[in-house]
Amino acid sequence: MKRVLDTCVSTALLVGAVPFIFCVSVLVRFLLGTPIFFRQRRPGLKGKPFELMKFRTMTDARDPQGQLLPDDQRVTKLGRFLRSSSLDELPTLLNVIRGDMSLVGPRPLLMEYLPMYTAEENRRHEVRPGITGWAQVNGRNAIRWEEKFRLDVWYVDHQSLWLDLYILILTAWKVVRRSDISADGHATMPKFERRPSSNNACDPADALPNIS
Repeated sequence: MKRVLDTCVSTALLVGAVPFIFCVSVLVRFLLGTPIFFRQRRPGLKGKPFELMKFRTMTDARDPQGQLLPDDQRVTKLGRFLRSSSLDELPTLLNVIRGDMSLVGPRPLLMEYLPMYTAEENRRHEVRPGITGWAQVNGRNAIRWEEKFRLDVWYVDHQSLWLDLYILILTAWKVVRRSDISADGHATMPKFERRPSSNNACDPADALPNIS
């Protein structure tokens, strides 16, 4: 049932978003250049790689040594607007239609993170990754990695159509408010390199409303 709803809703949204996709494509082409789309391999269901597609939001600016500058120095004004309005995610609907992703699920992270997860954290790959998810509506990029993983695994254990609907409603509200878009000092999140202390980690169940 979830897969059927994902396909139907994503197709309807993609058709309705054609004018926005055209306008954003033109803006990205003339203000950021080519390629228009950002493509990157990400882990999907069971960790199987797929190619994520979004609108490009950053330049290819590099330092004198030829290394890419930090993300927050490469994101343009257009890029910040696309991210804060979530318009950069419109092409990702194609990933949902193709079956790579779901509308709701843990966000697909980088392939290089796979060996760094604990067995419990790796359970986030037991479901298709999502455009939005439980971690996104409970802090998004403003929470620590450990909390984000705990929220993702909590979703895996408690997923339902009612919870998905609730998450989609909260996501719409977050987009309108443009909240929790980035961590302090970063374009999105700092790179996951080491496990933070869990002393102040929240219990994902504490954020659950009564939706029964």
